[in-house]
Amino acid sequence: MRGATRVTWTGRALAVAVTVALTATACGGGGSGGGGGGGGSEAGVVRAFWTDPQRPVEPANTNEVQGGKVLDMAFRGLKKYDPATGKAENAVAESITTSDQRNFTIKLKKGWKFSDGTAVTAKSFVDAWNYGALVTNKQVNSYFFEYIDGYDDVHPDKGEPKAKKLSGLKVKDSHTFTVKLNQKFSLWPETLGYVAYSPLPKKFFSDHDGWLKKPVGNGPYQVDSYTKGQVMKLSRNKHYAGQDKPRNKGVHLKVYTDQNTGYTDLQAGNLDVVDELPAGQLKNAKKDLNGRYINQPAGILQTVSFPMYDKNWQGRKANLVRRGLSMAIDRKEVTEKIYHGTREPATDLTSPVLKSAGGYKAGLCGETCEFNPKRAKQLVKQGGGIPGGRIKLTSNVDTGSHRQWMEAVCNSINHTLGKNNACTVDPVPTFSEFRSNVSAKKMKGMFRTGWQMDYPLIQNFIQPIFYKDASSNDSHFADAEVDKLIDKANSSDEAAAVTTFQQAEELILEKLPAIPLWYQNGNAGYSDRVSGVRLNPFSVPVFTDIKVK
Repeated sequence: MRGATRVTWTGRALAVAVTVALTATACGGGGSGGGGGGGGSEAGVVRAFWTDPQRPVEPANTNEVQGGKVLDMAFRGLKKYDPATGKAENAVAESITTSDQRNFTIKLKKGWKFSDGTAVTAKSFVDAWNYGALVTNKQVNSYFFEYIDGYDDVHPDKGEPKAKKLSGLKVKDSHTFTVKLNQKFSLWPETLGYVAYSPLPKKFFSDHDGWLKKPVGNGPYQVDSYTKGQVMKLSRNKHYAGQDKPRNKGVHLKVYTDQNTGYTDLQAGNLDVVDELPAGQLKNAKKDLNGRYINQPAGILQTVSFPMYDKNWQGRKANLVRRGLSMAIDRKEVTEKIYHGTREPATDLTSPVLKSAGGYKAGLCGETCEFNPKRAKQLVKQGGGIPGGRIKLTSNVDTGSHRQWMEAVCNSINHTLGKNNACTVDPVPTFSEFRSNVSAKKMKGMFRTGWQMDYPLIQNFIQPIFYKDASSNDSHFADAEVDKLIDKANSSDEAAAVTTFQQAEELILEKLPAIPLWYQNGNAGYSDRVSGVRLNPFSVPVFTDIKVK
């Protein structure tokens, strides 16, 4: 999931790489112009930092932050997430009802249109979901439809599909369709704000290539143009039927290949919004920007995982070593020295932003996530020591500040255990190479994982990562009791589901296939040309709220 658009920052979002994919080179074509006053075509327009997305943006084929940012502006699904609380609210949906947590009837509000003026209908959703699920369309978000009946027929693991449409989807009339899931899932309606579930207009299917060049959606903004390496221009969608209409004339997403250049342009008045500020600027950002700085919790968790497919990390003794390594990490010191208050030591496997939605439980990890040098040494010794006498910590180093925090984590482990080389950093040059190694099960020691939520539910932090053979289960952790609890949670009502997921989480933390490190805040800076700037729980600017002076 995204998380990772999201997210382990893999498919569901390790690939969603929360930190923007940047290289230390000069600014891209759209990165330095604009002028502080924003005259001409930029009058009333928000100028925002951006990087080119990995691929053309389309709902079922975008699972990274930069492309997702566009889709969040250009589309609205059945649900949307409140930008303050993260709570799922009806958007295009009038109602979503069920009597058995498996069969759902969805009724749409009338009056919704795409930016080309065509109507949003039940067929707009059903056609989009069928397209997204079909294996031959090669959509990276196809797994979001795996709970719908018939998914295995349209998306087999091997071979040709047996069907082209999901048997669980039925159009009843222009504003009503039904969905049959292949298992009970009480929280399923709350997932429907994720962009993969967006509707698609007829043009998407009749002129797909043309649509990719200029996407047509039903969101508050419409895409006017995109010049790769320079800028994507969006303006207000005059047909938008939602309540959150833009308070500006549009947004120009300006392409940068270096965070520091973007930050410099922000200070110079050539940009209005930069989200995810450079790590090296965090210490002084509030002062540099005269208080125009945002630092708030986001649905992002950083972890390191172990290769549970490696026999060296299996069994009771290996569990003791993993627990000892966790207790050897001084999370407070690392987050304070490197991230200057933009990270908070993690004490569970979710995120504090789930407080209102339900699911976050501070301290669930217990002493395992507390820095305790004496106990750490005891546990590692009781477990027979680190396999091979040394553990490598691996991540790509072409994005974010991964080398810095890896070195800090290893230094903490080495200092605690009294061995200079108990932990060593094993950097991988590029994200793609790192992900290829993870997918090929080549990991031997600890490796970077993490999660940016796709939707604000505890299920999203647990099932995709720790259920046997789940899409983002990079550690290949498997536990029958955990799976049983997850299945039970999905078939329970909302309140019972949260409690049962927490029981599964406690069991996962006992087995410890992954060590929680810290919760990541969203941070951003903005110019004196704009007001009303805030981030949503996904750490993305709420562009519709921004006013331009």
